Amino acid sequence: MPTTEYDTGTPETGPFALPLLPLQSGVVLPQMVVTLALESSEARDAADAALDADGRLVLVPRTGEGSFAAIGTIARIESDGELPNGQRAVVLRGLARARVGGPAVTEHAGVWVEVDPVAETAETSGRARELAREYKAIVRGIAQRLGSPRIADALQGVDDPGALADMSGWSPDLSLTRKIELLETIDPEARIDLALTWARETLAELEVGEQIRSRVTDGMEKTQREFMLRQQLDAIRKELGDGADDGDAVAEYRERLAALTVPDDVREAATREIDRLERMSEQSPEHSWIRTWLDTVLELPWGTRSEDQLDVQEARVILDADHTGLGDVKDRIVEFLAVRKLRAERGMDVSRGDPATASVAERQRGAGAILALVGPPGVGKTSLGESVARALGREFVRVALGGVHDEAELRGHRRTYVGARPGRVVRALTEAGTMNPVVLLDEVDKLGNDWRGDPSSALLEVLDPAQNHTFRDHYLEVDLDLSDVVFLATANVLDTIPGPLLDRLEIIRLDGYTEDEKVTIGRDHLLARQFERNGLVADDVVVTDAALRRVVVDYTREAGVRGLERELGKLLRKTAARLVSTDGSATPIVIDADDVVAALGRPKFFAEVADRTGVPGVVTGLAVTGAGGDVLFVEANTMDGEGLTLTGQLGDVMKESAQIALSYVQAHAEALGVDPAATRRRFHVHVPAGAIPKDGPSAGITMTTALVSVLTGRPVKAGFAMTGEVTLQGRVLPIGGVKQKVLAAQRAGVHTVVLPQRNGPDLDDVPEAVRDVMTFHLVDDVRDVLELVLDPSPERAEEGADVAA
Repeated sequence: MPTTEYDTGTPETGPFALPLLPLQSGVVLPQMVVTLALESSEARDAADAALDADGRLVLVPRTGEGSFAAIGTIARIESDGELPNGQRAVVLRGLARARVGGPAVTEHAGVWVEVDPVAETAETSGRARELAREYKAIVRGIAQRLGSPRIADALQGVDDPGALADMSGWSPDLSLTRKIELLETIDPEARIDLALTWARETLAELEVGEQIRSRVTDGMEKTQREFMLRQQLDAIRKELGDGADDGDAVAEYRERLAALTVPDDVREAATREIDRLERMSEQSPEHSWIRTWLDTVLELPWGTRSEDQLDVQEARVILDADHTGLGDVKDRIVEFLAVRKLRAERGMDVSRGDPATASVAERQRGAGAILALVGPPGVGKTSLGESVARALGREFVRVALGGVHDEAELRGHRRTYVGARPGRVVRALTEAGTMNPVVLLDEVDKLGNDWRGDPSSALLEVLDPAQNHTFRDHYLEVDLDLSDVVFLATANVLDTIPGPLLDRLEIIRLDGYTEDEKVTIGRDHLLARQFERNGLVADDVVVTDAALRRVVVDYTREAGVRGLERELGKLLRKTAARLVSTDGSATPIVIDADDVVAALGRPKFFAEVADRTGVPGVVTGLAVTGAGGDVLFVEANTMDGEGLTLTGQLGDVMKESAQIALSYVQAHAEALGVDPAATRRRFHVHVPAGAIPKDGPSAGITMTTALVSVLTGRPVKAGFAMTGEVTLQGRVLPIGGVKQKVLAAQRAGVHTVVLPQRNGPDLDDVPEAVRDVMTFHLVDDVRDVLELVLDPSPERAEEGADVAA
């Protein structure tokens, strides 16, 4: 901008030029005398320029990076010297406010700016004088609370409201922003009003602080008084011998801690809490929290471990004694024990050393697999966990996870919550009494997930060998070593288990029992248990194998044996009533096949496959549910009109299978021996038991067969069932659950099963006794299925053609 040369004389009014000294921090108000260290070359040049002239300069506070206040203070240098540290400094006296303009050109060195002194009002209003009196009174109150009466004395001789307000700039409680605001306030009345407002805030803060200090002091005195009274009460109790005091409880906790073999971090945490308990009043709410926490920590079986019994032969004997069948499952459990035995004998077991110092790879190699027993209800998953514990010689604890939807159930609650307690994993160790039990996580597929957290995510750390040696419960807040715990999991289905959790599990499938295995289980296991529950002994009743088989075939159709046990219980209760009515004179009572109906009523199940599939359009399919394998019937019919109707509460995938089946039939009508015009009619596909949801692609070939059967009038041959996915080209794709489906077919009286070609290797999982009595056909094209299962009877085909027409 253009500059104008100004005179450097000393006029009292009008613009003139003065050296500029920017203030990096702080504000100098009129009438203030300050010592200013000249730290920068800019400041030294301004002081030199002022001393070369008349000793005056303008002080402008800095408001930001490269910005300054609009109002500055004209000051005079009273003296020039050095500080004790040798740095140059000047003593300045503030004279008046001035507006700062642009740069000015003078004959002197330094930076000169245009300044215009601000003339304050000569007359003082009545309100300004009233504000000044109130300001002095408040400052006296501040001085009394701070114990500095000289602050109030310094104001006694000042009557001008503007000068009185400027004196507030000495206050260390004012921020730089407020001091700049005070400097830029020209009107004396407005200035004293600002200073009064800030003084009121300071006085209020001092009063609040004084009240807080008073309350704290009173509380400390009360606490000290209670402490002295409690010490006297303890002394009186000791003299009277009136029970144990809190000091005895603290000593007891210290003794219990000293007797345990606990990790160093746990010992430090427990010692810290015992020290807090010793210092704390019994009336404090934290007193009971600390005692509960100490009881929980000290009740854990630190350092207590069961000695493993790794006799593989004995383990096999125990498994065979506890369970009939399940050969593959028993083999896997024996392998699990054999691996642990070899690692223990060869010194490769990390858990015998310090897991905390082992590498991640070492911990993963040493922990073994986390076995998950997956199968329908009643097949013995939980009892297998108990057998594993017996075989290992370890304690067994079952953790029921069905319906758990709160993460705190597994990881514990924070100690600050009312009713807080440790998680289920910690409580399992306390129940077992050892740090290496067998823990069965029952029903992991039924874990919930809502706003309270995801319990399955908490299990990720528990079941990960690389992390569970430092498992931290939210309630305990200390590291817990779970690396030597044998975790087993059970589930009915895998679909609802989250992927990351499923990735940590080795799946062992229990697909159910054959008819012969159920008879054996009933004879060797269930009857003995029901004898005891119904007050009978072996000499009272004899149940023949024929009676057992009758119960299995006509009254139960399940993968497991829970229903079988219920029916046997009912049978024995009827027998117990007969025994009591005859006074036990006619013993033993023999129950044969003919006596079952009289005791249990009419049969609940019968072989309905032949009756249901005796007409065209009805086909027997196979499915897998949460309760195991099952048979389902697919019915198809045709009528006038167009379109496809699906009923039976089918899922989206199953609806798509029906649409694919119809499209295939329409596209290959002539090759299938079907009138193409007949395929353009309206079709209705129904799967009975409509109250049960059904889904999945494995009914594809079943639906295709049902449509071709109703169009050709050729019924399905008796005793056939099928499963497989179909494509638009008629390819038969593999499906899952072959073993469960085959066992369900056998229970339903089916003797021939059609399976996809690529499912052939899965038949190795089917028990040999079932393979010997059933016939299996492996196909890879749906036309092979139709040729195999449809009745070729010409008479019936003609009848079907008439129906289709």
